[in-house]
Amino acid sequence: MLRLDALETLMAAALVLLLGRQILARSAVLRQYSIPEPVVGGLLIALVVFILQTAAKIEVRFDTALQVPLMLAFFATIGLGADLTRLRAGGRALIVFLGVVVGLLVMQDTLGICLAWGLGEDRLLGLLGASVTLSGGHGTGAAWAKVFAERHGLTSAAEIAVACATSGLILGGLIGGPVARILITRYALIPKPEAVVAPASGFEEPKAVRAITAEALIETVALIASCLAIGSAIASSLTGTALELPPFVCVLFVGVLLRNGLAWRGYYAVFELAVSLLGNVSLALFLGIALMSLRLGDLASLALPLVVILAVQAIAMAAYAIFVTFRVMGANYDAAVLAAGHCGFGLGATPTAIVNMQAITERFGPSHVAFLIVPMVGAFFIDIANAIVIKLFLLLPIYG
Repeated sequence: MLRLDALETLMAAALVLLLGRQILARSAVLRQYSIPEPVVGGLLIALVVFILQTAAKIEVRFDTALQVPLMLAFFATIGLGADLTRLRAGGRALIVFLGVVVGLLVMQDTLGICLAWGLGEDRLLGLLGASVTLSGGHGTGAAWAKVFAERHGLTSAAEIAVACATSGLILGGLIGGPVARILITRYALIPKPEAVVAPASGFEEPKAVRAITAEALIETVALIASCLAIGSAIASSLTGTALELPPFVCVLFVGVLLRNGLAWRGYYAVFELAVSLLGNVSLALFLGIALMSLRLGDLASLALPLVVILAVQAIAMAAYAIFVTFRVMGANYDAAVLAAGHCGFGLGATPTAIVNMQAITERFGPSHVAFLIVPMVGAFFIDIANAIVIKLFLLLPIYG
């Protein structure tokens, strides 16, 4: 047994990101399909760990204690970067995209239930292999797995939820880039001229050089820590109530309130360069830890029905992004980047959506609309919509 403590795991995650960068620099195929750096490096290390476990009987364990704080810090920076005056400018597109997202939730749950029924499995298995874990992620999956186990008698719900959410994280990072590339090359799409000259938001250019003072960095760390502390306290107080929300949603919401409340009162203007810098660092390290610590052996042991359900869901997500998301959102360059982001959080999580879009815009050009809409919908609105859709499906007679 080889155990890495929290600091050693953090060091390993940083090395994973550097490894992914070097592999991409030497692989034209991976660059062509815009596979993100954390996905490349993280999956390679996860594969090495799997080989060590199966061939040499050496088990490697990572201490993932920093994974949740890094994820929450990322969502705090999304909230702190959300200027409501800019969000109003993209209001119509945000509403339309939210409608597209809800359509995917319904499709995923319908598909999952039908596949489970056709394979002779419990219908609840179909829901777990649908929006509960794919659009919902690990947090939503764990919450609903407890409900399925206690109220509906699905004893293995927790294990299934973790396996589905983990598989979705991988699939979301793998298909987003190729989907956008197909759309961009097929329709010869280019960024809007005004987007090229307009200033980019923080998450659009993660490799940009930023002029930041130590004072500004400390102030931003204080804001992020406040978001984590207050948001986590709110999430804990809502636990077990009808208003229960995942902690990252509360953290993001506190960030929005802090950013816009302080600006409205004239007390403090958030330094966006520092916010974006810390947000990109948190995002990259979170994904590095999440992907390198994947237990591929557990995924390989998934029952055949679940493998079939997840494979069909991945194909359906790609098709939905190409034929629905892309077309409804305007069939232009921004819509193609949105499609990549939708693949990211439609199968995995919002951080996956962000790195998918970063990989595309780094190669083809900026998309301010996509980076305005996806973080808010993928990190906040989708959880509320998903909870409503899941509860409506549980009201069907087949779950009576």
